[in-house]
Amino acid sequence: MFTLGTINEAIADAIPDHDAVLSATRRLTWRDLQLRTRRLANLLLSAGLGCHTERSALQPWESGQDHVALYLYNGNEYLEGMLGGYKARVAPFNVNYRYVEQELRYLLTDARTRAVIYHASFAPRLAAVLPELPNVALLLQVDDGSGEPLLPGARDYETALAESSDALPPVTPTEDDLYILYTGGTTGMPKGVLWRQRDIFFAAMGGQLPAGMGTVQTVAEMVDRAPNGSFIRSLPAPPLMHGAAQWSTFIILHQGGTIIFPGNTKALDPDDIWGTVERERVGMLSIVGDAFARPLLDQLRKRTYDLTCLTILGSGGAILSPPFKEAFLEHLPGLMIFDGFGSSETGAQGATLTTKGDAVAPAFKMDADTCVLDADLTRRLEPGEDAIGWLARTGWLPLGYFNDPEKTRRTYPTVGGVRYAVPGDRAQVSPDGTVLVFGRDSVCINSGGEKIFAEEVEQALKYHPAVYDVVVAGTPSERWGEQVTAIVQFRPGAKASDDELRATAAEHLARYKLPKAFIAVEQIVRSASGKPDYRWAKSIAAGGVPPP
Repeated sequence: MFTLGTINEAIADAIPDHDAVLSATRRLTWRDLQLRTRRLANLLLSAGLGCHTERSALQPWESGQDHVALYLYNGNEYLEGMLGGYKARVAPFNVNYRYVEQELRYLLTDARTRAVIYHASFAPRLAAVLPELPNVALLLQVDDGSGEPLLPGARDYETALAESSDALPPVTPTEDDLYILYTGGTTGMPKGVLWRQRDIFFAAMGGQLPAGMGTVQTVAEMVDRAPNGSFIRSLPAPPLMHGAAQWSTFIILHQGGTIIFPGNTKALDPDDIWGTVERERVGMLSIVGDAFARPLLDQLRKRTYDLTCLTILGSGGAILSPPFKEAFLEHLPGLMIFDGFGSSETGAQGATLTTKGDAVAPAFKMDADTCVLDADLTRRLEPGEDAIGWLARTGWLPLGYFNDPEKTRRTYPTVGGVRYAVPGDRAQVSPDGTVLVFGRDSVCINSGGEKIFAEEVEQALKYHPAVYDVVVAGTPSERWGEQVTAIVQFRPGAKASDDELRATAAEHLARYKLPKAFIAVEQIVRSASGKPDYRWAKSIAAGGVPPP
């Protein structure tokens, strides 16, 4: 049975004394993690939470389990919240801790939240929305040194765990139990993607073996390999509220490896991250695209670290542009850069692997279940067809969106008798079979009848040495209908004219794709997971007040 809690139990039994989760304040062995997650599971069950309706009696967009909000920074509590929830047959879900009160209220209401595990720093904001969440049965507050008192009715996380049983919980998880991932909502309100645990395991959490070696056949096979995983030490820099960070973390845990958190988990602290890599001899560092790459590279120019232990840099969830890949390989010549592609709605779809001396390619080598469907969703496009279609995936897929049957049907259509996930990315199949991804159709700019994808313009502008960050949006134009407007954050002390920026972009883009206007800002707004906030960008480009 490929359930996430069951896998954790089996690996913990095999390597109880190996390191599992290390942070600045706590170091947990696999046995520690096993017992703490059991305690949490029994605590949730004692509050009346669990599974009330089995999957066989539900529609794809429905849930028969109670939902637990994880309103947390990175740390052992986040992983315990996930695993403890799975062992109790409740469904944990991610909360963006940057949400303002209105967004938080929407998310917790939409998710039909029954319990919240939260860092004490978030108590005041949570308190403001709790009166509108009458079905919340349990509040667990994690002390983070902020001094915030317990909310009325809340329990201290550590005290509650200590008072709970560490016996194996008296429920039997199934492969149909849910893994819920809320999308970031960069172009709209967040949506809960419902996965069966078996499907997410094979789609993104280590069920597929590397180098075309097939798939995991049994949990016993994973247990046999677990003792060899103790040398795998990974630091996830992005927040675990982001799907790519969860997936990369569980891939390591499912090999019996060790997850290491830096000292500062409330913000991206490059010196802290590189110092932790050096001190803990981290072999794999996970980031999210350019937003994480920039400050990390800037820090390497300021200070020298012993990073000979680091062999893999993994990136997912947002674009890692060629200039940044080249810069990492200049600083760390022995590095392998694994640039993954996927989405909340599809799981992992493909990747590029780049080492020193390799040509930095813009295309992804997709897995066998990924393809491009034509614009009308009637057939697959063949390699070399001169057409842009929809990136799609079949195989292990989510059930749908929570409580949204219409969007479930639109995103997961059946074509030629096969069910696909079509989350909205435009793509083209190259003659060699690699897939060139242009970006989300929702942020596509229609200028003079031509479709221009924001991400390709952003990548082209990042080649200019004065550009620190950039995001692109469409703005109204009498002549073109829409025009490309680039919002640019320059490097400290650097500037460039519109013509200079346009000339750099022209080396990589057709003329009609070049920005017609540029707006300089002090700082680009991105989510904590590094994704661009296109709602903010459109407002700034239009000269309006940015959204909250």
